[in-house]
Amino acid sequence: MKSLKIKKGIERTPNRALLYGTGIPKDAMRKPFIGIASSFSDLVPGHVGMRDLERAIEKGIYAGGGVSFIFGVPAICDGIAMGHKGMFYSLPSRELIADEIESIAEAHALDGLVLLTDCDKINPGMLMAAARLNIPAIVVTAGPMLSGNYKKRRLSLVRDTFEAVGLYQAGKISTSELEALEINACPGAGSCQGMYTANTTACLIEAMGMSLPGCATALAVSAKKKRIAYESGKKIVELVKKNIKTRDILNKNAFHNAVVLDLALGGSTNTVLHLPAIAHDAGIELDIEIFDILSRKVPHITNIRPGGEYFMEDLEFAGGIPGVLKRLLPVLKENKTVSGIPIKKIAKSAEIYDDDVIRPLSRAYHKEGGIAILKGNLAPLGAVIKQSAVDKSVRKFKGKARVFECEEDAMKEILAGKIKKGDVVVIRYEGPKGGPGMREMLSPTSAIMGMGLAKSVALITDGRFSGGTRGPCVGHISPEAAEGGPIALLKDGDEILIDIDRRKLEVRLSACELSERKKKLKIKKKKVSGWLERYRRFVTSASKGAILQ
Repeated sequence: MKSLKIKKGIERTPNRALLYGTGIPKDAMRKPFIGIASSFSDLVPGHVGMRDLERAIEKGIYAGGGVSFIFGVPAICDGIAMGHKGMFYSLPSRELIADEIESIAEAHALDGLVLLTDCDKINPGMLMAAARLNIPAIVVTAGPMLSGNYKKRRLSLVRDTFEAVGLYQAGKISTSELEALEINACPGAGSCQGMYTANTTACLIEAMGMSLPGCATALAVSAKKKRIAYESGKKIVELVKKNIKTRDILNKNAFHNAVVLDLALGGSTNTVLHLPAIAHDAGIELDIEIFDILSRKVPHITNIRPGGEYFMEDLEFAGGIPGVLKRLLPVLKENKTVSGIPIKKIAKSAEIYDDDVIRPLSRAYHKEGGIAILKGNLAPLGAVIKQSAVDKSVRKFKGKARVFECEEDAMKEILAGKIKKGDVVVIRYEGPKGGPGMREMLSPTSAIMGMGLAKSVALITDGRFSGGTRGPCVGHISPEAAEGGPIALLKDGDEILIDIDRRKLEVRLSACELSERKKKLKIKKKKVSGWLERYRRFVTSASKGAILQ
């Protein structure tokens, strides 16, 4: 046991004395020390129900013969942080979370970890830490929120609040209806109800074998989730005793399966940031091109919001991630999991209860996967689009650039009705360095959708999108404006082409014209201080997962 470093030998008398000061009994010194990294917070709806799950995990650890130690990890709610300065801190928090868990686990020589998490940056941040530490670890995601309800209509956060802002501005809904939507859209604990980033990453964690079967879609308020938490507590002690470490599971096959599932689910584009970052900490190189290569082979077989009309609860009742993996058996790679059951065996033994929620490959919603990687003279290192959430009528889009230097400026013009049919809204200096922090552009994209411009206006950015974004919206444009990328050279009126089928993102300017503009470019640099200044200094391109050097 790694914890023997702090509890065995005469020279560890002071260490043991301090441990006894926590209240543990003497016989605990013979047992594995298991850390519970809990991101409980009263601020985040996905995390408010974690106290019950902490108790269930603790019970499981003690039942398995271990000793539990809970420690806190920060959590940011992207929805609450959206549209203001707070979103600068969201992506950087992923690095803080990984660093904190690494620090606590190493400083206290923990034998294993249960990672209790649920939301956008917390899920990948915890997995990055586990990959770095390479000790036994298991993830418990706290689960999706139930759908809201208003006049017998099911509600989700993005469709019925973010997009409702645009509907209200366009005069399509009343003030009283807007107020009814905001009070009813989020009925309680859990991650938001669609295939947004939190739920997408939870599903990928299960496909990678790092959580127990059924964990990703088990609802936040369910007894099933508590049972999974309890079993995860027992299982981590077994993993420690068998010395099964994180990198025994997080290997190339695990990442292949994660990308395959992501494409089949039509998951959040944020995974193109997070999976390479997790792979980096696991000592594996994961080029974003793999998303595009596999997207041409793996069809989109579940149609959950924002692109479709189903909710996470529908996926849970249809068979969950094991059911989706069953459909994907021909393209899965065998791998071990924390459950001890190989991933293909989990898939083979799964049951599917709804053939429309989880469609067969032969009757897919789209013949290609949910994500496409675009390149061209506007994005030499790549850009990302959620193609499963784009109407077929705008898979090829030509328009005139309307250039904005930040999200707020674009949002004012959109809500003022100044964005017209045929415009391509360009929001730059929102990348990892330029933001800094690569804010999500959910407010502008939702406003465009709500105002009825989804099929006539596109948006491109070196920032990123929430998993809730839909429509012809291209993000992660690399190199970003702050690094002198071509997006920094755009001017109002430039003709821009988005061609998903040809995987192109181009501005109709000659190489000579771009070169001349480059000579005159003065890169804008925002004034920031503290942690964000350090982050800007060391963060890499979105095409590399926005990891810190």
